[in-house]
Amino acid sequence: MTTLNIQKLKTDFPLVNKLIALEEISWFNPNITSLEEALPYVGLGEKNIEDASQRLSRFAPYLVEAFPETAAMKGIIESEVFEIEKMKESLEQQFSTPILGRLMLKKDSHLPISGSIKARGGIYEVLTHAEKLAIEAGLLNESDDYSKLMSDDFKQFFSQYSIAVGSTGNLGMSIGIMSAKLGFSVSVHMSADAREWKKNTLRSHGVNVVEYEQDYGVAVEQGRKEAEKDPMCFFIDDENSQTLFLGYSVAGERLKKQFEEKNILVNDEHPLFVYLPCGVGGGPGGVAFGLKMAFGDNVHCIFAEPTHSPCMLLGVHTGLHDEISVQDIGIDNITAADGLAVGRASGFVGRAMERLLDGYYTMTDEAMYLQLGLLNKQEGIKLEPSALAGMMGAIVVSKDQQYQDRMKFDDAKMKNATHLVWATGGGMVPELEMNSYLEKSGIK
Repeated sequence: MTTLNIQKLKTDFPLVNKLIALEEISWFNPNITSLEEALPYVGLGEKNIEDASQRLSRFAPYLVEAFPETAAMKGIIESEVFEIEKMKESLEQQFSTPILGRLMLKKDSHLPISGSIKARGGIYEVLTHAEKLAIEAGLLNESDDYSKLMSDDFKQFFSQYSIAVGSTGNLGMSIGIMSAKLGFSVSVHMSADAREWKKNTLRSHGVNVVEYEQDYGVAVEQGRKEAEKDPMCFFIDDENSQTLFLGYSVAGERLKKQFEEKNILVNDEHPLFVYLPCGVGGGPGGVAFGLKMAFGDNVHCIFAEPTHSPCMLLGVHTGLHDEISVQDIGIDNITAADGLAVGRASGFVGRAMERLLDGYYTMTDEAMYLQLGLLNKQEGIKLEPSALAGMMGAIVVSKDQQYQDRMKFDDAKMKNATHLVWATGGGMVPELEMNSYLEKSGIK
């Protein structure tokens, strides 16, 4: 890796000084371009998303059998979307800023099986790997009823293979639970910030949890090294996996359908703003790609990060992507938002999506806890801290007149806008843990 001249970086990119000072900041991307112009840089297209969607449909009968909680949705892992008017009023009062348009919540926090956005990508990647192995072994055809995967013969077959992943928590939960259910031997390499209850949940599913005293980067690196020693082991690479990315991307078409059912328009006169919490970038990157493919240039995706872990903002803003980490500029990468505690962003996602993301902003842990308490009080919805990173998005956009002017968002368009907060995790948080989050929020 190239040696970084931090002093020069601070001079060339004054915003870096604010990141180092751990200030809450926002940066709207001056290089955003149309989907048509940006698509070649992603290297994926509509056909890839279609393939992912069809694969998930093939597995639906199996998921209904394996996880009865998916039966209501006929084995399709999806979350509801709804308006949060009381929370909108609360934000407007807190920040003395009107939010034009409606404020909605996408409840990926309560996706079945693993209770977070990672259920989309993580489960999809495990299913893709399982399908490939079974087809290559002549045990499965795409035309089969995939509920046959429930049989002991398949469990026996998968038990000769292993899967490994490095995670701060939620991705490990999705991959661990799904892999173990199919019969794989699975190891999840967990960083220091991973919650104890997540480790315990994984162990209760028969998952081997390997703990580290260092952060996410080390857990991934060690997981990769361990997997390389075993030819029967498949390593799921959160930093660079196109398969994970595509698992997340099916969310776009599904949201479009949900909006159509609710008669919510998205077009040039009715912009859609989506606020996505960002860790390494795979989840929000994949969802944003799917949204862009579904809604084109009328959707505006904005990533939210903790002030102590602003890796994607740092990487994209400086153009260094995964060649720089927050630790390189003296930031500790320690945050209550465990799912976002990542020091170095995915180079694949940063480079693929930099022309398609409208902006980035940072939030303190205190601010996330406060919004966590307010959302519970106003709407009766309980999320984990990292899932609240997106809650400030509508305020950030509403306050930034320069961004609105540049993008030609006049008051008429903003009044027609839909602001969507993507809630990424919290559905499986134990009650005691949730109570401690609520206590930290200071909201009675």
